[in-house]
Amino acid sequence: MGEIRFISTATVAQKRKPSESTQRIDLNPWELRFVLLFPIQRGLLFRKPTQDQQITNIIHHLKTSLERTLDLFYPLAGRLGTTVNGDYDTICFFIDCNGAGVPFIHASADGVTVGDILDPVYVPRIVYSFFPLNDTPNYHGVSEPLLAVQVTELADGIFIGCTMNHVVADGTSFWHFFNSWSEISRGSDINISQSPVFERWFVPAANFPVRIPQSELVFGGFPSSSPTQERVFHFRKEKIAALKAKANEEKGTNQISSLQALLAHLWRSVTRNRRLREDEETVHAISVGMRPRIDPPLPQQYFGAAIQGGRVKMKAGELLELSLGHTAWQINQIISTLNHVSATNLFESWAKNPKPISPVIFTIGNVLMLSGSPRFNVYGTDFGWGRPVALRSGGGNKFDGLITIFEGSEEGSIDIEACLSPATLESMVDDAEFMDVVSI
Repeated sequence: MGEIRFISTATVAQKRKPSESTQRIDLNPWELRFVLLFPIQRGLLFRKPTQDQQITNIIHHLKTSLERTLDLFYPLAGRLGTTVNGDYDTICFFIDCNGAGVPFIHASADGVTVGDILDPVYVPRIVYSFFPLNDTPNYHGVSEPLLAVQVTELADGIFIGCTMNHVVADGTSFWHFFNSWSEISRGSDINISQSPVFERWFVPAANFPVRIPQSELVFGGFPSSSPTQERVFHFRKEKIAALKAKANEEKGTNQISSLQALLAHLWRSVTRNRRLREDEETVHAISVGMRPRIDPPLPQQYFGAAIQGGRVKMKAGELLELSLGHTAWQINQIISTLNHVSATNLFESWAKNPKPISPVIFTIGNVLMLSGSPRFNVYGTDFGWGRPVALRSGGGNKFDGLITIFEGSEEGSIDIEACLSPATLESMVDDAEFMDVVSI
């Protein structure tokens, strides 16, 4: 497949300077846990506008609308700031809203078509090159941008890839920014649907700002592992509804959600096709948005990383011998523990003993790690020439077991991008129980 040719790079910054009181944004444990991990990388694939628009005009328009968007999302144009405490053994991180700017890269994938991205069974690796700041961990935000944008021309399409530091934003905030940028690009100027709220949630009893021992800030990256590939599985609304009904009937409840049933279905298939022994433990790590789970709830436009995780552990034999409903119920019960009390406990304990998440934990054992959400507004991200035809993610945080979930192109459908070993993915295609729910 073709190679990437870089055409230009510009720095885009907001015009309006933040007030002195909003120049510094302190970070909480939800966010500081991510300093050793990699940024969020999501991008949208569009067909080229049918009207007679020159690509140079499109690039100029996207830069101008990004500048206006950064007036509202000004922390993204800043950098991570640090304070080294007097003993030199601990360090505090914060967002320095210094307006240093956002790189805007214009590139071309000569000869690559939309079909070259969508038609292969596995996601082609050239997609990784559609994103900036590859292999740049979050803590490099002290000198590297917190947000970078790359617009890549294809022969018959345009790919807009965004890399956003995970310390300053989660998926909800990432898509809040992306959706707002497209809204402004369509002509909404600065009157967007939801203005971001940057005030952070803290627990009064905990000590802030958090002092992280420098000994805990050792970055090792993801350990080398066996090769992986990525495949996108599409699930239609009707199939998901049938899975939900089956899971609830088997467990004798009505509390299992569509997503919980789908995750259980996927987990069972991955475990079956990894060929695990019955006594081997398998783990499903789940991240949950905490905004509505805090008392009182945080606003949806709360801009930051407000997610918390839970881990469901089962022996492979139990997972496969018992029902779909049993597995979905285990997921349901772990999610139900993620609430105001658990968030408060996390903040208080983490402030006393801060330990950023190490990438190593995702590659130990038989892990399935959930990323993303079907609630994010992917296909409403219209910059003025039509809705996207697909979403793809970059190479950050990829390992054998990462599952990225997002809304499908049809109403109520869900897409799952599974990053797994080639052998597991090939075996899943022959798994009739799993593929019966997949729409090709």
